[in-house]
Amino acid sequence: MNGNEEYTQEYFKDFGVWGPVAIIAFIILQMFLIVFPSWLPVIIAVRAYGFWWGILLALTGVVIASTIGFYIGKSFKGIFLTRIFGEKKMEKMDFWISNYAFGSVVLFRISPFLSNDAISFIAGMLHMKFKKFMMATLTGMVPLSIAIGIFSEDISRLKSGLYWIGGVGLIAYVIYIYIDYSKRRKKDSKS
Repeated sequence: MNGNEEYTQEYFKDFGVWGPVAIIAFIILQMFLIVFPSWLPVIIAVRAYGFWWGILLALTGVVIASTIGFYIGKSFKGIFLTRIFGEKKMEKMDFWISNYAFGSVVLFRISPFLSNDAISFIAGMLHMKFKKFMMATLTGMVPLSIAIGIFSEDISRLKSGLYWIGGVGLIAYVIYIYIDYSKRRKKDSKS
């Protein structure tokens, strides 16, 4: 443990019970302030409260923020998107949502360089089922949070670690879509 971590822990101890509340509030606020990277609060939480408590705090904040974003997006309904994209593109989006939405949300959550926040609004707007959305959110955020917690012990390794996580997640998802799409084309050609 280095001096910075000790300072961070002491700083948040002064807040008492309001320290964890402040971190969760920061994660929620971060959803609307795109200037802060979504992984920054995870680092702060881990440095302030240790590995497991920090990750639990960060995931709690992400679940609350994602829920708010999802329901804000849902309040726009499909009418807003239909006006912007038109009926034909909405049909394609419906196909994407029913077949690839889970993986898309996982990819956006696990990749620290994609917009973690926008995906909540978009999933709500496109009528993704909330339970499926939240499962995908946790499927992506749990490993990302654990990796950030591990890499944040050595900040110099953090950047390369985040690139590896994002890159592997993106490659795995592209391979999955390619294989799945190929299977669907073969199946359609046999019908």
